[in-house]
Amino acid sequence: MRILVIDDDKLVAVSLKTILESDENIEVADIGYSGREAVDLYESVQPDVLLMDIRMDGMSGLDAATEILQKHPDAKILLLTTFSDDEYIIKALAIGTKGYIIKQDFESIIPAVKAVNMGQSVFGGEVASRLNGMVNAKKASGIEEKLQNISESVLTDKELEVAEQVAKGLNNKEIGEVLCLSEGTVRNYISFCLEKTGLRDRTQLAIWHLSGK
Repeated sequence: MRILVIDDDKLVAVSLKTILESDENIEVADIGYSGREAVDLYESVQPDVLLMDIRMDGMSGLDAATEILQKHPDAKILLLTTFSDDEYIIKALAIGTKGYIIKQDFESIIPAVKAVNMGQSVFGGEVASRLNGMVNAKKASGIEEKLQNISESVLTDKELEVAEQVAKGLNNKEIGEVLCLSEGTVRNYISFCLEKTGLRDRTQLAIWHLSGK
């Protein structure tokens, strides 16, 4: 099994290679340190599984995964991160990645890679708990019915831009940097979005936007 490892922390990337190659059935075909490298190396390496960090400077792991999956819908991508925010989980699921596990759970890395290579979807224990919570919250809040009844026309263009960044998993500071707004202004826009749509929180807002409005 050939693995492509992508992490902008070179020490982490090398450590991942060491962990993976402790299994005689795994070969780390190459290592990259950015989302852009992930896209380029995927084309040249054609790995069985891509193991990639999410938060990286420049192109994020989520954006790289999106671009790769557009060209290679069957790509087996396992996201590895220190973050377990709901927005990241939603985006990872929406774009078609095969798994999302937390970096600190070192013992799960090899089993997760093997499972993804076999076509399974893998989510670490903490992520699975969050998924269950989101599903229950979705059912309890009646969000499915709400999603069908909310038109994007209720939001202004700027509010839609903010909603789009929320769906990408960005926090308020990062959204402000992308849209040239202060964090306070971003918070206000999110509040306006929630008030106009009747959604409860930014997780529901992200689900709504990713569902195609």
